[in-house]
Amino acid sequence: MATVRNVPDILSPEFAADPYSAYRIMLEEAPLFWHEATRSHIVSRYEDVARAFKDPVFTTENYVWQLEPVHGRTILQMSGREHAVRRALVAPAFRGKELEEKFLPVIERNARELIDGFRDKGSADLVHDFARHFPINVIVDMLGLDRADQGRFQTWYTAIIAFLGNLSQDPEVAEAGLRTREELAAYMLPIIRERRAAPGDDLLSALCTAEVDGTAMSDEDIKAFCSLLLAAGGETTDKAIASIFKNLLEHPEQLEAVRADRSLIPQAFAETLRYSPPVHMIMRQPSEDVELSTGTVPAGSTLTCLIGAANRDPRRFSDPDSFNVLREDLPTRTAFSAAADHLSFALGRHFCVGALLAKAEVEIGVDRLLDAMPEVRIADGAAPAEQGVFTRGPESLPVRFTPAD
Repeated sequence: MATVRNVPDILSPEFAADPYSAYRIMLEEAPLFWHEATRSHIVSRYEDVARAFKDPVFTTENYVWQLEPVHGRTILQMSGREHAVRRALVAPAFRGKELEEKFLPVIERNARELIDGFRDKGSADLVHDFARHFPINVIVDMLGLDRADQGRFQTWYTAIIAFLGNLSQDPEVAEAGLRTREELAAYMLPIIRERRAAPGDDLLSALCTAEVDGTAMSDEDIKAFCSLLLAAGGETTDKAIASIFKNLLEHPEQLEAVRADRSLIPQAFAETLRYSPPVHMIMRQPSEDVELSTGTVPAGSTLTCLIGAANRDPRRFSDPDSFNVLREDLPTRTAFSAAADHLSFALGRHFCVGALLAKAEVEIGVDRLLDAMPEVRIADGAAPAEQGVFTRGPESLPVRFTPAD
């Protein structure tokens, strides 16, 4: 297995500032290596990361310590029939007629309300004024929860994401995550019991009443899924929308192409998922020794899969370090399915169940923002930068625009 002599440490400030330079080194010189601080093997090439997501020998047993302390036991930890049944219970709400008729109006309303807060000002911070709030507000509405509690959910979301990305094991971050689990349970469990007794027309009620092959979700199952939805559904859409605009603003000709042809928004989303994904690493645990193209990963060890590197592997994508909405080696028709060419929603049985919800949020959010922000540009003197290691996106994105009539 490769040594790490020339590879920047993934916990170093240098890596946090620019992981992409480190990815290039890893892809060529250390595609599989042992990282002592995280006690994991790190893999970066597309072929190996894709296999880790698709091959059942790579389990999600690592989520017992990585996710369960903050979420409880979730669908991500399940396998076999248990996983298939749980996925069948939750998936219908995130696709097809249910998504289109019940939740698209919720997405539209939340996008409009946030944009109304700045559309007449000629300026905004697209992270702080829109992207950070939009998906969380949508989730609160989808679940049929009190809109006055959106701020509480924002706080819980922030603490959960910090816990999941706590690679350096900061005790204060860990404590805040565990406290959030208790607070969220105290909030959600009584409401879940109420919805069981008197279901409504919301996602939480659908989860309470869903049944497949005689199996229903327990109160704890539903609470854990809501916690997972808060983190996974919030983080990907939050950072994706901000990153799409950062990428387009840095490539004005592509911004104008998307503005002129809104059917290009899904392509801009897919290319952003490849070029600057919201989630840069996902872990797996092999149930037996596995020979990858670059070396052997022992049974029971942790494998850290670098999505951010694999999505820029020159063995898979041409000119991988260039952002190109019209890229020909990333078909949009499969980009939001388990047959996607990018790896940002994972692949196989644990492919993101909310991918089509994220697509709907991004399409509506980006479309409405473009309508509200003619001649949008990065604010003078601003230099938007990505932040984060486990998850990553612009910390802020100040823009100026000519208010629409």
